[in-house]
Amino acid sequence: MDTYILNLLVVGLLLLAVTLGSGWISRLPLSYALIYLLVGIFLGPYGVGLIQLRPKAEFLERLTELVVIISVFGCGLKMNRVVQLWAWNTTARLIGFLMPISIFALASVGHWLLGWGWGAAILFGAILAPTDPVLASEVQLFDIEDNDELRFGLTSEGGLNDALAFPFVYFGIHWLEDNNWENWFKQWVAIDLVWAIAAGIVMGFLVAKVIVWIDRRLRRRRLIDALMEDFLALSTVLLTYGLTEVVNGYGFLAVFVAGVVVQASYYCEPDKRIAQLEFIEQIEKLLEIGTILLLGSMLLFEPMLKYAPQTLLVAFLLFFIIRPLGVEFSMLGSFLPLQTRLLFGWFGIRGIGSLYYLTYALSKGLEGEIGEQIAWITLSIVCISVIGHGISATPLMNWYGSRESKGVGSGE
Repeated sequence: MDTYILNLLVVGLLLLAVTLGSGWISRLPLSYALIYLLVGIFLGPYGVGLIQLRPKAEFLERLTELVVIISVFGCGLKMNRVVQLWAWNTTARLIGFLMPISIFALASVGHWLLGWGWGAAILFGAILAPTDPVLASEVQLFDIEDNDELRFGLTSEGGLNDALAFPFVYFGIHWLEDNNWENWFKQWVAIDLVWAIAAGIVMGFLVAKVIVWIDRRLRRRRLIDALMEDFLALSTVLLTYGLTEVVNGYGFLAVFVAGVVVQASYYCEPDKRIAQLEFIEQIEKLLEIGTILLLGSMLLFEPMLKYAPQTLLVAFLLFFIIRPLGVEFSMLGSFLPLQTRLLFGWFGIRGIGSLYYLTYALSKGLEGEIGEQIAWITLSIVCISVIGHGISATPLMNWYGSRESKGVGSGE
């Protein structure tokens, strides 16, 4: 039988199994991503060898890019608070303090412990610092009326830090290309930091507002086909991202902002908000299956074992030292309960966002021995995160939910 047909049969069986078994899977210490990863490994060269594809970095870059923009838009649609600092205080701390701390700490590990130059080390920190909006669905907001601070913070962090790590990615790439700061630092500040962030915010707001306005005007004259209306969300994602990239803004940031604007604009139409969110989540899940299956099939034992000592060192420091201590520092004076801060510290899930930044860096000149090291350490840490966080997410969130329902931990 043709290998392509066998692949279709396996994917179909996988979809059937996770769909019909979702009631049991949701109660087990398993995540869907972990299941996809294991199936991908089984289908790869170390298993039955059905997936022989060895995709180029450019293909992976585009695939992961698409998954992330769909996911961050979904995060934006889940945001159910007014856009004021007091309401987003936790998010501001996670983005404004924790992410730079994580980048600098990981860069220090790369420079002082792994022996890399500062350019490669900062790039490495920027690749691994963002938490993932795709693989963290078990710990994110699950309802548009959910106001829990932990889930809101993790959802908004995942939606924003994939965009706001980009200036540091560019910083590392510029440093790799040229050690003389005077040749590029001012341009980095003006273009990659100030302009790109401002353009992302403005374009996300404007494009979403225009699309919502057109939608409302047309619906006054003639209703849109219900089957086609869900594509309005997808068109908003693609138009916002594309137009923002045209003006050299951060498309990830723009798409998240667009999601926030869309949910606020349709606040009085909850059915429409829910329908758009459900449609986006379905697309995200389908893309997640393909991406994680592909990741599992790409894993090679030899290079992973070669860099295993460095990987384990970075993973231990990231998950047990850098993230938890960074959260504690970032949350000083926030009055969040201890168990909430501990869960913020643990759920620093790394995933498809890091894969995107890795492939982007590879396409921009990250190469040689350092490039190989960074690539395999990143891939391995994503796998460790999929396994570790995937196993722990369900029991920990169930524990958190039970304490929440009993009113435990409402204060220090």
